[in-house]
Amino acid sequence: MAQRLNSSITQLLVEGRLPSFDGATEWLNSHPLIGEELRGRVALVQFGTYTCINWIRTLPYVRAWAQKYEEAGLAVIGVQTPEFQFEREVAGVRRAFGDMDIEYPVAVDNDYAVWGAFENHYWPALYLADAQGRIRYHHFGEGNYVETELAVQQLLAEAGATGIDTEVVSVVPAGIEVAADWETLESPEKYLGNQRTDGFASPGDVVADEPHVYTFPDFLRHNTWALSGDWTVGRQAALLNAPGGRIACAFHARDLHLIMRPSVPGSPVRFQVLVDGGLPGAAYGLDIDQAGGGVLREGRLYNLIRGASPVTTRRFEIEFLDAGAEVYSFTFG
Repeated sequence: MAQRLNSSITQLLVEGRLPSFDGATEWLNSHPLIGEELRGRVALVQFGTYTCINWIRTLPYVRAWAQKYEEAGLAVIGVQTPEFQFEREVAGVRRAFGDMDIEYPVAVDNDYAVWGAFENHYWPALYLADAQGRIRYHHFGEGNYVETELAVQQLLAEAGATGIDTEVVSVVPAGIEVAADWETLESPEKYLGNQRTDGFASPGDVVADEPHVYTFPDFLRHNTWALSGDWTVGRQAALLNAPGGRIACAFHARDLHLIMRPSVPGSPVRFQVLVDGGLPGAAYGLDIDQAGGGVLREGRLYNLIRGASPVTTRRFEIEFLDAGAEVYSFTFG
C-alpha cells in the first residue's frame, strides 16, 4: 500500500523557497535557526497555536515523524503563532509545549513575522521543503497523514538518505489528541468575544466591552449559546464579573472543549458542568471529575465533555463559582 501511494505523489512540484525564520520573537528547544543550518536537510514546518484543537490532534504524527526521521535528515520546526492575546505570554507557551512533550525546535511568532513570510492563513498548516530549501508540499488542517509521511520519505530519498523504513508510523492518539468523530460532528467552533460572536441566544444583543447582566433564553436552539449573570463581553473573550455566572450551549458532538483562563494569574476559578440538566456521568471530560467539578488555573483548552453517547444534540452548561473566568471559544470533536 505504501509503495502504491508513494508512486502517486512522485510529482512534488516546487512551490517556492523556504522563507526565513528571522522574525521569530523567541525560540524553544533550540537556538535561533537560520537557513544555512537547514541546508542539506529536509524541513517540515508546522504552524499552530497551543489552544487549537485541530493542531493538537496532529501532534502524535508530527512527534512520531520528528523521532523516526531525524537521523535520516528531517528537521521538524514548529511555529507558535498566537490566535488569542494570552497566547503571546512566553511562560504560558513554554508550559504548554512542555506539557505536550514537544522536543523539536519551535519558533515563537508573536509578531506574525514568520506567518507573513510564509503567507500562511491557517492553524494548523504544514510545509515541507527539500534539501535545497524549496517548498515541495503543503497541507492545511488535520488529516492526510499517510500522504504527508510519504512526501517526507520521498524528499529524504532525493536528498540521498538510505535505509529508510518505508512503513508509515503507527500512531495511537490518546487523551485530547484523539481524532474527532467526524461522522457525528455537527457543531462548529463558537467564539465568545464580540469580534466574532456567532449563535448568541441570550435575549437582546451582546453589549460590547461593558458590564451587563445576561439571562438564558427559554429555549436554546441547536448550535447556539447563551450567557447568564454579570459578564463583560470583550473583543476576544467574555469575562465574568461576579460569582455564579453561567454559559449554556446546545451542541451535537462527541466531545466539547472550552478555551478559557482565570483573568488574574494565580487566582483559580472553580466551576461545575452539567449535561442536559444533570451530571455528565460517563461523558465527563479530562478536566473535570465525574461529578462535573473542575478548576480553572491557567489559560488553555479545557476538555469538559468526552465520549458523549449516543451523539445527539445536548445542552451543555457550565457555572463558575468564582468571579474572574475569561472564556474565549467552544470547540468540538
